[in-house]
Amino acid sequence: MNDEMKQLKEYTIPFVGLKQGLHQFEYEIENTFFEHFEYDEFNASTIKVTLEFTKKTTMFELQFIADGTVNVNCDVTNEPFDLPIKNELFLVVKFGDTYNDENEELLIIPHGEYEINIQQYIYELVVLGVPTKRLHPGVVDGTLKSDILEKLEELSPREKTLENNNEETDPRWDKLKNLLNDK
Repeated sequence: MNDEMKQLKEYTIPFVGLKQGLHQFEYEIENTFFEHFEYDEFNASTIKVTLEFTKKTTMFELQFIADGTVNVNCDVTNEPFDLPIKNELFLVVKFGDTYNDENEELLIIPHGEYEINIQQYIYELVVLGVPTKRLHPGVVDGTLKSDILEKLEELSPREKTLENNNEETDPRWDKLKNLLNDK
């Protein structure tokens, strides 16, 4: 994380004032949050992030849970759709001589620090929660009508009819073939 990045105040937790035990924080994440990171893959986003912050004598345990949707464009058809996001992250915060966030499950902050900013963890929680392949549900179940899909259909080689109808076929492939044929 580059140090020039402005820390957003609402994601800074002044833990020095917290009693020991469990504290819960909730954040509503929208696209303005991602703009701050110059990340523009989402058309829109509505995500609720819950943070369970457990303050112990010498360390903190942070359990992040993200739940919501991001609107993205389908990789195949470029059609926008809402993609559900669910992800979790567990982080331990300890004190040490110098700041160190190289280990993704352990953050070391210098002795004497009194607050912690968690925006980077929320950012990664959501962005890493997005599947690498973004497929419109209509592509998967064959309900989406799109020029691109029709073009792909035209270009795909026609199936050869099976010479022998008694041949066993793998039911998983049959399902995939049906997806292509169910138009």
